[in-house]
Amino acid sequence: MQSQLISSELISQLVKQALNEDLNHQSANDGDITAQLIPEDQQANASVLTREDCVFCGKDLILEVFKQVDPNVIVNVLVEDGDAVLANSTLFTAVGSARAILTAERTALNFVQTLSGTATTTAHYVKALAGSKTQLLDTRKTIPGLRALQKYAVKCGGGQNHRIGLFDAFLIKENHIAACGGIAKAVSQAKVNHFDKPVEVEVETLDELTQALNAGADIIMLDNFSVADIKQAVTLTQGKAKLEVSGNMTLEILSTYAQAGVDFISSGALTKHIQSIDLSMRFK
Repeated sequence: MQSQLISSELISQLVKQALNEDLNHQSANDGDITAQLIPEDQQANASVLTREDCVFCGKDLILEVFKQVDPNVIVNVLVEDGDAVLANSTLFTAVGSARAILTAERTALNFVQTLSGTATTTAHYVKALAGSKTQLLDTRKTIPGLRALQKYAVKCGGGQNHRIGLFDAFLIKENHIAACGGIAKAVSQAKVNHFDKPVEVEVETLDELTQALNAGADIIMLDNFSVADIKQAVTLTQGKAKLEVSGNMTLEILSTYAQAGVDFISSGALTKHIQSIDLSMRFK
């Protein structure tokens, strides 16, 4: 996984945690008790298929799962992260201990089906924006503990990452504005605290948009604006700040909002409304 978000240490940690959910290594009686029904020396040759078209994501996780279960299993991943794959295609093969392959199966597939689901949904959204200048952004609405992986999956699907967390960019929302005493005060303090980090302000009206522009916000998020108001916001802004649209951004309405001329559309659905990809392992 070529991403600043993800390190080999993080992948190792997440895989270890995921395997322990299945194996519960607390005593000699734990582990994969069903796989232990199979003779220890029995070998197997397995293939994993996708049952539907998808954008694949999760190669390094597959390799790490099998490495931790049994490094002697030979795993061959036939596709790369970000590849568009047709239904019934083979994603990877595994040759080695039948016990180990069966033990690793579900954990590996859980990672791939989830991340490929995010990448695939993202690709559909990106396609809907084709021909416009609008870029697709994700949000912080991610599965706890899996944010880095899901944001990586968004990149594999052709989307862009919004801020990674609460530390790398300001996003001043309604409650921040109320607690700070107004948009101007919030933006001013943000620039004092961290002058080198982008300042984004969420607004709900054209009047608030004007306040954010006058305060010097770098990005302004138009929350639940109508298309007519978005067009007016683009005219008012005149390139003084980047404009982002958010709020119930479904696949069906993306192109309409993009045509209004905004810079970004953000959608929590990419990582929150996950439709996992249907995968299947078969022994030959």
